Parts: sequence; C-alpha cells; structure tokens
Amino acid sequence: MPAATTKPASPRLASNAVSRRGDCYDNAPVESFFGTLKTELVYQQRFATRQAARQAVFEYIEVFYNRQRRHSALGYLSPEAYEAQQRAALIVAQVA
Repeated sequence: MPAATTKPASPRLASNAVSRRGDCYDNAPVESFFGTLKTELVYQQRFATRQAARQAVFEYIEVFYNRQRRHSALGYLSPEAYEAQQRAALIVAQVA
C-alpha cells in the first residue's frame, strides 16, 4: 500500500488549510459524519469484499444519508423534505 501523501494545492485553485493551525472544531462535522456512518452501517455487518463495502457505503451516503435520514440540524426532517419545505417557502415569498 503506498504511503499517504498530500500534493500541494495549486495557488489558483485552493489552499490546503482552511483555518488556523490546531483548530479542533474544523474537523468536528466530518468526525461526526464518520461516527454516524460507522455506527449505522459499518459496525452492523461484515462485508465479503472491499467492493461490497464500497457499494454499501455509496448507497448509504447517496440513497439514505443524503436523501432519507432525518437530521437534527434540519429540524429532524430528511434532506429531501427540508429542501421541499424551503422551495415552497421561497415560492410563497416570491408570490407575496
């Protein structure tokens, strides 16, 4: 397995760091997501192959987590329901 490396970002595109060094709160949303992924999917089953694991993770993220799972930050609505609610509110605001 190759060693992990970080390629320097092109100055025109982006920088590697997004905040100050040592800011522990930057990584909190990502850590929370991966904790949820492991609890709800990974620790619940054994995968026969890496490909099966990749497929299960893809389906969890794209089908369940991003569309159906209720999120506390969205008032315990699914992302699809929240977007529909926001679109409806925008239409009402535009008509008024």
